Amino acid sequence: MRYKNNIKQRFGTIQGLRSFKDTLPKNIKKVITNRGQIYSETLNNWKFIVGENLFRICYPKSFKNSNKFGVSTLLIMVKRGHEIDLEYSKKDIIDKMNNFFGKVIVEKIKFKSFEKEQKINTNTTLFKKSETKNKYQNKINDVKNEKIKKSLLELSRVFKEK
Repeated sequence: MRYKNNIKQRFGTIQGLRSFKDTLPKNIKKVITNRGQIYSETLNNWKFIVGENLFRICYPKSFKNSNKFGVSTLLIMVKRGHEIDLEYSKKDIIDKMNNFFGKVIVEKIKFKSFEKEQKINTNTTLFKKSETKNKYQNKINDVKNEKIKKSLLELSRVFKEK
């Protein structure tokens, strides 16, 4: 039986230490890489980027990198009624984000409004408490190795607290 050379999974054993990335299953790698470094840095420093007034009325929901079909876009959730305030400061937010990262990261900003019943945490954490449970719990439960499963649950807990 022949092995395919262009498969990303390793079939044989490797002597010595392996990176953590190589030990994870494919579906878990996708979960970890869905939220990239740019998005996490944006979340951690959102208050610094937009300022105190805008921090209370909006938060970043997602970030899409540029590709050959579109430009890099930041989706921001805004409380209903405050869209105009954010529209006027759109250029400032783009400039501050690009200056913060030292290169052109965001080229376009989209807004999505929500009702006031949804609460925004005034801490730097902007995740819902049950996000890991709802989205990724099934994928984490599919992992057979108990140590990896335990460390992924711990990673998601720490990520939510941060």
